[in-house]
Amino acid sequence: MTLTFASIIASAGLDPAAALVIRHAYVREHEDGTVGLHGDSSDEEILAYTSVQVANHRIFPAQPPGVWIVFRPEGGDRARLWSVLVNHGETQNDGLRRTFHLEHSELMSDLRNRLVIGWRSPRTWRIHATTAAAYPVMEIADAEPVRFPGFDALTLDYPQLQAVIREHRYAAWRTALSSVIGVYLITDTRDGRHYVGKADGAENILQRWAAYATNGHGGNVELRNLDPSGFRLSVLRVFDPATPTREIDAAESHYKYALDSRRHGLNRN
Repeated sequence: MTLTFASIIASAGLDPAAALVIRHAYVREHEDGTVGLHGDSSDEEILAYTSVQVANHRIFPAQPPGVWIVFRPEGGDRARLWSVLVNHGETQNDGLRRTFHLEHSELMSDLRNRLVIGWRSPRTWRIHATTAAAYPVMEIADAEPVRFPGFDALTLDYPQLQAVIREHRYAAWRTALSSVIGVYLITDTRDGRHYVGKADGAENILQRWAAYATNGHGGNVELRNLDPSGFRLSVLRVFDPATPTREIDAAESHYKYALDSRRHGLNRN
């Protein structure tokens, strides 16, 4: 049984009737002189290019749907997923071209640059998702490893924390986080309140953060009744696992005082 794009669309929770599918072509310059795309186009360039469409309603829908699934070309009959965009509506129309406000979404984000489908009409560059649903899935490539940025530059929102704990592409991150203990910070981005925590003794930072990824609160009473989707995690200071507990306790107390997380944050002690 052939796996089709319909299964991918369904797993993303998308209604095919409410989505448009676009497969760009690599053309450095169009006949009218406008700049096109090429293999080295940046994400910003592709987004800007996608946001401008012709005003001719025979070529592009008069009322395009709210979700655009965008592919890059790959070979004659293949298309590789670039991103899924949310269409917030038309912002400009000069009679020749229409500009739309498009933003990246998290839909199918784990399949970006990995999913390849067969494209049955090479000359057709946009179709309804109801049509694309029947297209075969040709490949789902292994995810490329994500470089660990270093402890000083590390910040994770909650969905990325869950990805770090679960996905193969973050293996280097897990190795780094499992090699240290230390003091970390959780910020509730909805109101700016801080929670200062620590991982010490036999528990490294990876183990501590895995608990947050599992239940959102890691056993902390202060966080138990909060929605973890707005959490942002970062590392304040790392220590070698052989460091005495009293040094880690002192560092934790210092950051609680410096960030005033007892009076105006989420720490109770």
